[in-house]
Amino acid sequence: MNTQVTCIGLPAGWINAWLAAVGATVLDPRIRLHWKARGHQAVLSCVDVDPLEALVEAWPDAERLSDLPIAEHWRQAGELRRRVSVGSFVLRARAARSDPHSWTLSSTMTDLSVDAEGDVAHALLDPAGPGTVKWLHHRLMKVHRHVRDPSREIIGASLMGQGERVKDNGLGFDQSRLGSQCDDSDRWTDPVVEVLAFFGLAVFPMRGRGSDGRLERAAFGDERQRGWRKTAGSTEPRRLYWPAWRQALDANGIDALLDVWKSDAEERWPLLGVHAAWRTVPFQAKVRADPTRALGAERL
Repeated sequence: MNTQVTCIGLPAGWINAWLAAVGATVLDPRIRLHWKARGHQAVLSCVDVDPLEALVEAWPDAERLSDLPIAEHWRQAGELRRRVSVGSFVLRARAARSDPHSWTLSSTMTDLSVDAEGDVAHALLDPAGPGTVKWLHHRLMKVHRHVRDPSREIIGASLMGQGERVKDNGLGFDQSRLGSQCDDSDRWTDPVVEVLAFFGLAVFPMRGRGSDGRLERAAFGDERQRGWRKTAGSTEPRRLYWPAWRQALDANGIDALLDVWKSDAEERWPLLGVHAAWRTVPFQAKVRADPTRALGAERL
């Protein structure tokens, strides 16, 4: 018997909610995801098990997250911080090659594009954080600690849009965490959504030309990540494009869909089951010195 849960708190037009819904399928391969055609809310489904119970069972504990390949220290494979040299990345990538969570490296950074100092490029969904918390794994561990009781009630409340927000910067790219630009408002995030969104990064691998930026300046900033593109002839920065679909897909199915879906080929969307799509809108700071990074969304 197929059981499904409509997650009214995870609308596809909120990038963190979309990533969180995808992240649920990454955490538990039994979970399938599709989106309601009206309202575009996530629908999680499973065969012979309640998808919410499956998600509670699959919820990662601190020990599991501490053992991810992007941890600062991991299995005697060097040290990773915000700035990562090519040598450090290669050492870690070799050690993580057979690890089931090797995607945490390939979806957040790449040595196929480097900067003038020879450091690897970071994904746009891996922005630099404020203060001393400047790398993604630390932010993940910090927000995960807020979910002290990963019960059906706590996780279910977040899926329904009723989760308690906490004072935390989260992964660092959710626009809804921001308060007013007129004062020093605190940042508030839903920690359940943030943790799930991290696992949604698995479907966004990075790559680059493989040129040495220290020798070939044209290679600077040439990092690429699935889903991000520029509008032809535009001087705007890359934007992330993502779809909502009607058929129930597991993580592998979502991965395959993102391979063939084209945001600028709307006439083909129905053939793929896609009924809506969005793109990111970057946060616009009022002063140049503002380091804030955030992503909103607009429907295509």
